[in-house]
Amino acid sequence: MSAQETVSALPARAGEWMQEAIRLATDSVARGGGPFGAVIGRGEEIVATGTNMVTTNLDPTAHAEVTAIRNACLALNSFKLDGCVLITSCEPCPMCMASALWARVDRIGYAADRDDAAVAGFDDRAFYELFTDPDAVWPTPVRRIEAGNRTEPFDAWRNKADRVEY
Repeated sequence: MSAQETVSALPARAGEWMQEAIRLATDSVARGGGPFGAVIGRGEEIVATGTNMVTTNLDPTAHAEVTAIRNACLALNSFKLDGCVLITSCEPCPMCMASALWARVDRIGYAADRDDAAVAGFDDRAFYELFTDPDAVWPTPVRRIEAGNRTEPFDAWRNKADRVEY
């Protein structure tokens, strides 16, 4: 897919929304937050916005994209954001990409990339590589702990007649 096809796949207002995401990111820096901003749009409207609040909220998951997703879900009273687009001032890190996938956003557009972020001291490239290199050594050991009742929560879920599928 060419760059032009990628741009045309985004809504007509994507350029305006990108400028808003960049403005939010820049304002976040002035308020003591990180230099990241995000917008969730649907149709012609901005549904919600978010900025990086990692240091201000003492929450390592409070990236701009995750904050915008949380705000959009509250605004739309839904945990699914199908029909929405995520516009973010910087390429989403693996956590933010996974969050956007779980939220079921239709499309994602970003301005700065991971290399631009690295120059500013936000080097997530090692995280991207962990997910693409099958032989990568993870900095945090992840091990399964044997538990005989490990499927009990899933059994309860499957047997719950009024569960909300996601």
